[in-house]
Amino acid sequence: MILYLGRRLLGMLGVLLAVAAITFLIFYVLPSDPAAAACGKSCSTERLEAIRAHMGLDQPLWRQFGDFVTGIFTGRTFGSGPYALDCSFPCLGYSYENAQPVWDLLVDRLPVSASLAVGAALIWLALGLGAGVTAALRKDTLTDRALMVGAVAAASLPVYFTSVMLIYGLIRVAGLLPYPQYVPFGSDPLSWASNLLLPWLALAILYAAMYARQSRSSMIESMAEPYIRTARAKGLPRRTVVVKHGLRAAMTPILTIFGMDLGGLLAGAVITESIFGLPGVGRLFYGALTTGDQPVILGVTLLAATFIVVANLCVDLLYAVVDPRVRY
Repeated sequence: MILYLGRRLLGMLGVLLAVAAITFLIFYVLPSDPAAAACGKSCSTERLEAIRAHMGLDQPLWRQFGDFVTGIFTGRTFGSGPYALDCSFPCLGYSYENAQPVWDLLVDRLPVSASLAVGAALIWLALGLGAGVTAALRKDTLTDRALMVGAVAAASLPVYFTSVMLIYGLIRVAGLLPYPQYVPFGSDPLSWASNLLLPWLALAILYAAMYARQSRSSMIESMAEPYIRTARAKGLPRRTVVVKHGLRAAMTPILTIFGMDLGGLLAGAVITESIFGLPGVGRLFYGALTTGDQPVILGVTLLAATFIVVANLCVDLLYAVVDPRVRY
């Protein structure tokens, strides 16, 4: 197990280094100039060259990338003298648009995105798995068809349409919920949950529909295995057969897509955060795209890649817990 974890960790570092290199090349080789964006429209040539030197853009590309990677582990300083900007460990760059290190921006926004992602994930897992397992156990019945038709309809709705309908129905018409404003969990847990309920539902409706279809097909396949017939022949209770033997085996593909989905959402849900005005990583990313803030774009991309590869590692370790067949 230790050797396996060591190999996986080395592989994760390799993937993250490759993602950083590709993203760095894309955004720093393109015609757009980060120094020009930081300098503004009315910028003299001398001022532009000074800013390029301050940002380290006057160095060869390999040197710029080396400084970026080194800064992640040791921190770095942009410029020198009285105008030097200190970027402490872990330094993912400095956003001149926001006048803050990228890491500080991500740390400020990450609790919002994490709250949104984790809350929505709990809802869509409960709804999706419940609907999928129910449909599988009642295959080809009216219940099965109704649940799958509902899942297809929900999966066909764009998240921005669902978000707008929820805002209009539950806030404007019914007045049941406040318009979402992020409240830290430590300040008021009840307000935290009530303000995030609509964004949770907007994401959960889409993902629950996809998980319902996936869990139904996995459960049908699992319940047709020979060991299920053996368990039934032994006289085990139906609940034990379904939950302990059938559902645990059917969870393997669900865990795979769940790791990818949760890892991606932890780095921000751009559309959902923008519609509901939540100050998360996704909204930060959208703002960076519109202003051309390349250090922030690079930082968010690397953060998303980190969450996804870590989630994949956790999923691989959970396989042996969920499905006993993986252990042998």
